[in-house]
Amino acid sequence: MKKLQSLLIATALTATSSTVLAAQSNESKSPYLYGVGVAVKKEIYKGYSSRTVPLPLIGYRGEKLNVFGPFVSYKVANVDDLSISVQLSPRFQGFDDSDSDFFEGMDKRKDSLDAGLGLDYKQGDWQFQLSSLFDVLGNSKGYELKSGVSYTQRYGPVFITPSASLSYLDSKHVDYYYGVKMNEINEFRSAYEGDSALNTTAGLSIATPIFFGGMTRATLEYTWYDDPITDSPIVEEDTSLSFGVFFTKHF
Repeated sequence: MKKLQSLLIATALTATSSTVLAAQSNESKSPYLYGVGVAVKKEIYKGYSSRTVPLPLIGYRGEKLNVFGPFVSYKVANVDDLSISVQLSPRFQGFDDSDSDFFEGMDKRKDSLDAGLGLDYKQGDWQFQLSSLFDVLGNSKGYELKSGVSYTQRYGPVFITPSASLSYLDSKHVDYYYGVKMNEINEFRSAYEGDSALNTTAGLSIATPIFFGGMTRATLEYTWYDDPITDSPIVEEDTSLSFGVFFTKHF
């Protein structure tokens, strides 16, 4: 559940362009915001089904500090349209044998905490993002490199933002969360050592400030997982679809 909640918060945040965030900030002088959301996502692990999750949201949007749920970023440099920030992001990707019958007999995979740097470049309605995040708790001892591009088109009070991103996960990360160790082998699960993977995501976000004095967002994301992940014996899907509706308001 926590893994899914983290992902949905990230979806709400990353699928929302700086153009939309700026439009919402202009509606209020307060840097604080709150809201609610609901989302549906299907896991790729065996034994997981689609989940519908209600999600409370709270955040802060300042000149340098930004907080959205458990995600924190602090802008350390800003040159024209390019900004560099330090990022802190929990990774709720762990699991244990209570999450799926297929995980019975497997060691617990722990949640973790990632930290790193992010670059954000905005040119007109285009936004380009790069980030590098490392597991600072040493659970997977891995890292993720991510690049993304989005384009926001405004139609009156409605913002439409298609996006695309690439996520590179190193072999340590993939092996920790998708690998099967020798002591975890059974008749349904063979040993598996994960290798580095490159996942691709396409998304679409629609946002508008016309309801209840806040910002309403609908997001849709479709992810294609690379072979080193989908070849794992604990994975049964090679794609994943998530959909969410979120409402936030300054107070």
